Amino acid sequence: MASDQSLLQVLVVEDDLGDLALVENAFADHSVSSTLHHVADGADALAFLRRENGFADAPRPDLILLDLNMPRVDGRQVLDQIKHDDDLRSIPAIVFTTSAATPDIVASYRSHANAYVTKPIDLDDFDRVVSEIRNFFGHTASLPHRETDSPSS
Repeated sequence: MASDQSLLQVLVVEDDLGDLALVENAFADHSVSSTLHHVADGADALAFLRRENGFADAPRPDLILLDLNMPRVDGRQVLDQIKHDDDLRSIPAIVFTTSAATPDIVASYRSHANAYVTKPIDLDDFDRVVSEIRNFFGHTASLPHRETDSPSS
């Protein structure tokens, strides 16, 4: 019941500030209490997740929205590192990118992406898609931070 338990912590890994603004608007306008954390590339995403290089106080995200095409370390590399890290692999990682290329989709799922969503070009569709992601992870899905300490039967 604590407020931090009901607050959805979302890490948005996105180098396009226009797309970031659209994601922020979609989260701000609706019913899921959330805090968005933003990093502009994969290197900072990994530092955030590992609480390194200026991110010592970073919260553990409940959800990662991950662009594929970014400078320094791209989303493919980030996804691969997250899903091979025992401490991070349980965090849902949604690839949210402009690419609709079959090789990107297949590679993302092979790297254990929890979903692959192509960013819509239409603004209303973009808002709808982000809202559906937000509502699913904010209302429908059971996330690790919401589990109780009691063992399951």
